[in-house]
Amino acid sequence: MSGEPASSAKWGDLGIRAASAAVLIPAVLADVWMGGIWFHLFVALIGILMAQEWVNIVHKDNPLQFALHAAGAMCGALLPLDIGLAGGLVTIGVLTVLSAAAALREAPGGPAWRFLGVPYVSLPPIALIVLRDDPAYGIASIVLVMLMVWAADTLAYFAGRIIGGPKLAPRISPKKTWAGMGGAMAGSAIAALGVGMALGVPSLWMLLLVAALLAVVEQGGDLFKSAMKRHYGVKDSGRLIPGHGGIIDRVDGLVAVATAAALIGAFRAGIEHAGAGILIW
Repeated sequence: MSGEPASSAKWGDLGIRAASAAVLIPAVLADVWMGGIWFHLFVALIGILMAQEWVNIVHKDNPLQFALHAAGAMCGALLPLDIGLAGGLVTIGVLTVLSAAAALREAPGGPAWRFLGVPYVSLPPIALIVLRDDPAYGIASIVLVMLMVWAADTLAYFAGRIIGGPKLAPRISPKKTWAGMGGAMAGSAIAALGVGMALGVPSLWMLLLVAALLAVVEQGGDLFKSAMKRHYGVKDSGRLIPGHGGIIDRVDGLVAVATAAALIGAFRAGIEHAGAGILIW
């Protein structure tokens, strides 16, 4: 009998997490399919919500910092439509400097987290836009990234709770295990296998290898967020999503994987064909 409460606690959040995912995933995929300005606006909204949570934790809800962070998120999602990618990056750079200057003026000896927020909420939107705007593989590349992250999260969750074992980074995230990391890599590879087979990708093995490596990036994104929250002594980044916490809690792995995937894709095939660059090997 003594094992039942512990077992119940281990899986206690599974139902609410599944219910939240069942509502959110179809809505997100519908927006990805529509593309265009609707996808840009969706990404901008996610970035603004991330900005609000980051500023609430790191900058104690400072209104100036929220304005600068939210502006960065909107620049990442919307400015490439008007002034191009380079113009958007320059604007984000200026906002980063202004945010850092304001933080230094308020508290010269504060932690380095104060300088990371604007890039954190601004660059992933650009990555998502770059992938989605690929004329041939935009939808497929975004679906690939999302499925890899969702599958990595799911298998990491089950592997960590069923297998357990040595901790991955106990000082940062006590619940993460090496078994969970292995589950994340397997889940990401399985998702990539499904997408690759559906598209007839010529070199599936290379895609699976990249997917497994991106799962490590996904776990790194989660640890980055966990380190920030642990430094500021908060459990969740927010309360917006039942069972998941805040937006940052939900998209920490996604923003890391999208950024890495866009960089890889752009390096291999150019900015305009970054989706093909991450998919076709």
